[in-house]
Amino acid sequence: MLYRSEFYTFDQNDPVSVVIRNYGKEDFDQLILIQKECFPPPFPSELWWNEEQLTNHVTLFQQGALCVEINGQLAGSLTGLCVDFDPNNADHTWEEITDNGYIRNHNPNGNTLYIVDISVRPKYRKLGLGKMLMQSMYHVVIQEGLDRLLGGGRMPGYHKVSDQMKPEQYISSVTKGKIKDPVISFLMKCGRKPVHIVRGYLEDEESCNYGVLMEWKNPFKLRDTIR
Repeated sequence: MLYRSEFYTFDQNDPVSVVIRNYGKEDFDQLILIQKECFPPPFPSELWWNEEQLTNHVTLFQQGALCVEINGQLAGSLTGLCVDFDPNNADHTWEEITDNGYIRNHNPNGNTLYIVDISVRPKYRKLGLGKMLMQSMYHVVIQEGLDRLLGGGRMPGYHKVSDQMKPEQYISSVTKGKIKDPVISFLMKCGRKPVHIVRGYLEDEESCNYGVLMEWKNPFKLRDTIR
């Protein structure tokens, strides 16, 4: 079942029409443009979405391929796949679990919706669209009867204090409100909880190559707990 939600958000006092829906092949050019705007040089251009990846997203699991429109223009996207996740064997890299963004490992019988990427154009970031996209993906988790939404979050503020505290201490400080991390704090505001730290999750100097698995549990299902 495909997804479409129409509502309003506000730019200060001005109402703005918003549509969140599944993206399709007709959106590919705009989706690649969004990647360029969100990840400008020196970010490697070969890591932006390409047409083969996007084609896989809409053919293998279109339910997990969401975009947001503002007045008819694409403003952001959120992509996921289903995996059969074992909470007791949580370590993995982003490349391994997402097939480097190609999602050829999508498992229709999996228990977890795993977030591949979220991107919002810089000029729209004050409208709260990232949080709205994430909430829409929670609806997909419930519709598909999955146990959880999961994904690895960068911790880009960690490099500033890595000589003073371990990553576990850093995340503890973020959850207690002593430190604000641009990514982890945002994901917490979206309703996700840090549950596991993965060393070598991705190549990211700011995060010192760590990633934090951030979970939202389907409230209508019994589930295991990541330990």
